[in-house]
Amino acid sequence: MHLGLVGLGKMGGNMALRIRRAGHTVTGFDHDPEVSDVADLAALVEALPSPRVVWVMVPSGEPTRATITELAGLLDAGDVIVEGGNSRWTDDIAHAEQLAADGIGYVDCGVSGGVWGLDNGYALMAGGSADDIAVVQPIFDALRPPGDSGFVHAGAVGAGHFSKMVHNGIEYAMMQAYAEGYELLQKADAVENVTDVLDSWREGTVVRSWLLDLLVKALQEAPDLDGIRGYAEDSGEGRWTVEAAIEHSVPMHVIASSLFARFTSRQDESPAMQAVAAMRQQFGGHAVRAAEEAGVDPADPV
Repeated sequence: MHLGLVGLGKMGGNMALRIRRAGHTVTGFDHDPEVSDVADLAALVEALPSPRVVWVMVPSGEPTRATITELAGLLDAGDVIVEGGNSRWTDDIAHAEQLAADGIGYVDCGVSGGVWGLDNGYALMAGGSADDIAVVQPIFDALRPPGDSGFVHAGAVGAGHFSKMVHNGIEYAMMQAYAEGYELLQKADAVENVTDVLDSWREGTVVRSWLLDLLVKALQEAPDLDGIRGYAEDSGEGRWTVEAAIEHSVPMHVIASSLFARFTSRQDESPAMQAVAAMRQQFGGHAVRAAEEAGVDPADPV
């Protein structure tokens, strides 16, 4: 099969390699001419046999919308676009409606695997019609891990990215639980080798996981995580998961808390915790730390 791939960054570039290793042809376009096979999207579409399949791996939001709009003017009825980035599922529905007017198919595909996917395979969650999924299936088979799991046709358009969104919300919570456990182990005098304790959990326990493997690897490389600031971004899926939970009246205590913990990580000083400290002093006379004791310049706004 011959695939067009838009976006050859960390994920897209490795996906192209894995697809080629499976015996398929990939023509890629990227704004970086050093890695791009063609000069622009028009040349990409021209290089593909009909029916064309173009997989989009660019940042969500306006970059994805602009790419799909440009492709819509270049493709023909019967062609299929796969959106494999981290778009919000509601955007997928709008994209599919836009393309359907010209008879162009649309598949949304949540992709998980990160930089390890090249060798291990990617977990794929796809949404779209059965006919469009069938057209892309050889590429899904090339990307997925070996075995019976790793690919699902989750439902109609939007289902793939909705599934990936929930997956990432769960990921937030798992990472937060490991991180809090690590901190407690580190602070407790009873434990002499935190990394070895975490490493011992990697076999036979109910909390073993790939995320735990990666945490142990990070600690082995930097036992005190020196050089890593405690600042964590969120890419959007965590927020969307909590918003969907509110919409469907689903209690989501742990995932919501893990999302808010990431917001806390971005504060050099937490105004909320300053207020807690002030209230404790007011009602109970509890001691408070001056800003300079906490390493904060009292002249700085917080």
